[in-house]
Amino acid sequence: MIPDLHGFGPALIAGTWMTIQLAVASLALGLVLGLLGALAKTSPYATLRWVGGTYSTIVRGVPELLWVLLIYFGTIGLVRGIGELFGIENLALSPFAAGTIALGLCFGAYATEVFRGALLAIPKGHREAGLALGLGKRRIFLRLILPQMWRLALPGLGNLFMILMKDTALVSVIGLEEIMRTSQIAVTASKEPFVFFVVAACIYLGLTVIAMTGMYFLEKRAGRGFIRSAA
Repeated sequence: MIPDLHGFGPALIAGTWMTIQLAVASLALGLVLGLLGALAKTSPYATLRWVGGTYSTIVRGVPELLWVLLIYFGTIGLVRGIGELFGIENLALSPFAAGTIALGLCFGAYATEVFRGALLAIPKGHREAGLALGLGKRRIFLRLILPQMWRLALPGLGNLFMILMKDTALVSVIGLEEIMRTSQIAVTASKEPFVFFVVAACIYLGLTVIAMTGMYFLEKRAGRGFIRSAA
């Protein structure tokens, strides 16, 4: 007999969908920040290297939960002031937006080091070959460097995405009704914490398996034409 979960089944499905949206939005923001951070840290300009290093060091040095709280509660006055400037009353950052910014910021800081390692692993001769062919720096980066960097960075980015999906549970503290928040509401109403927390664990595990499968095919596609040597 399949339990009806006291009528909380649809709410858990909605919470799962919210978790997926939050993870994907944070991933998109984090990839952009990570790539910019890596380019800054490998830049020939000292100022950009300092900016990239400061970003990755500060963000990685503060717990993700604290970033969620800081961004959600710390921007209330700023966002409200911007709203008043444009004649919008009671403008506020939504829990989803705050969670996306916080998790994307943290993902980007770790992705910076992944992208940086991938960039440094590409032989300098590839850039020199592009210059010898008369390609500009932009085309060299887009056609030669970026595809190789993506292939080298994929395993590390996959691991970071697994962590990111579980970190979405942190956003429950600011009221976003994702998996954990919905499970806590269900536990309060039903007084059955074990049942709903096991269900939440199974949902996270299922999402992880799906993400791992997707990463496997992405790595396989990115590695076409390359021979993997046995360790």
